[in-house]
Amino acid sequence: MMILSLIAVGFALIQFSVALSNAIFRTNIPIGLPTSDSLISILIPARNEEDNIARLLSDLVESKDANMEILVLDDDSDDQTAAVVAQFAKDDSRIKLIQSTNLPKGWLGKNFACYSLSHQARGNHFLFLDADVRIKPGFIRSAVDWMQKKNLGLLTIFPKQEMHGIGERITVPIMNYILLTLLPLPLVQQLKFASLAAANGQFMLFNSATYKLLNPHEKEKGNKVEDIAIARYYKSAKVSIACLLGDGSIRCRMYKGYKDSIKGFSKNLTEFFGGSFVVSMLFWFITTWGFIPIFISFGIKLSMAYLVILIITRVLVSIASNQNILNNIIYLIPQQLNIGIILILAFRSKFFTGFLWKGRDIG
Repeated sequence: MMILSLIAVGFALIQFSVALSNAIFRTNIPIGLPTSDSLISILIPARNEEDNIARLLSDLVESKDANMEILVLDDDSDDQTAAVVAQFAKDDSRIKLIQSTNLPKGWLGKNFACYSLSHQARGNHFLFLDADVRIKPGFIRSAVDWMQKKNLGLLTIFPKQEMHGIGERITVPIMNYILLTLLPLPLVQQLKFASLAAANGQFMLFNSATYKLLNPHEKEKGNKVEDIAIARYYKSAKVSIACLLGDGSIRCRMYKGYKDSIKGFSKNLTEFFGGSFVVSMLFWFITTWGFIPIFISFGIKLSMAYLVILIITRVLVSIASNQNILNNIIYLIPQQLNIGIILILAFRSKFFTGFLWKGRDIG
C-alpha cells in the first residue's frame, strides 16, 4: 500500500509540474500586420456539416485575404452541406466545392478527403480545418508568419473549446487535462523525440513542399487518430513541429452534448497513451483512486495536501486552456469518472462492436 501511495503522490507532482510549465510558457500567435502574402490553401473536409460549415465560411470570407483559396470537399454528405458551400462559392471566387470520389479500400473517410484536397491545392501552405472551427480575421495569416519565423514543417493548434451545458463540461475538458498534465508543449518544438508529439486535426498548418514530400495523410490512411500519428511521423522524419493552445482567436465546439462527447473521445483517447489500453487504465486508476492508498498510509493531512495539488493542477490546466476555472474544479470528480467510461467504451468498440462515426465504420 505504501508503494501505491508513493506512486500516486509522485505522479501527481509530475502532473503539477507539467501543467505549471504549460501555463507559464504558453505561446499565443500574435495577430498583426502580415509579413508574407504567399498563397494559403485552406482545406476543409466536410461530411454532414450543414450546421457548421456556413459559420466557418463566413469567418473566412470576413478575413478579406485575397491570396487565399478555400477548398471544401463534400465527403458524401446526406444533408445540405454541398448546397451551403455552393452558395458561398457563388459569392466568393476564392471558395471551391469539390465532390468526393469513391472511398478506396484501406482508407478512412477524413484521411482520404484531406489527401484529395491536397492534390487540388496550389498554396505554399496547406491549412486543414475541421468544419466546426471558428476563426477571427487575421489569425491564419499570423499563424503562417509565426510558422515561417520558427522554420516549422507543421504547426498544430488546439482551439479554445466552447462548452454548452453540463454534459459537455464534464467531458470536453478531459482532452486538455490529459494533454497538459502529460506533455510539456514547449518541448514538442525543442526536442526531437517522436514520443513528444501531439496534434489536433481541427487546425493543422503544413509547409506544402514538406507535405508533398512526406504525404502524411497517405502514410496514415487507415489511422483513425491520424493527427497524432502525423505529428509523430513528422518528428521521426526530423521535421520541426509546434503544438500550441488557442485563445479566443480560434475556437471550436468540439462535441454537442454528453453522448456525442463520450462517443467522440472513445475513438482517440488511448492515443494520448501510445494506443495502450493498459497504460490508459493505469493513468485513470492512479489519478482517480490514488487518494485511497494515500489516506490509508498517511492519514488525513497528507490526503488533504494531495487534494490541494490536484486542484491546483486543474487550475493551471484551466488557465493554459482558457477554460472556466470554477467549472473545472466543480466538475473534477465527474470528469475523472468519465475518463473510465470513455475507456470502457473504447475497449468495447475496438474488440467487440466496432466503431461507427458519421455513418461509417472506422474500426
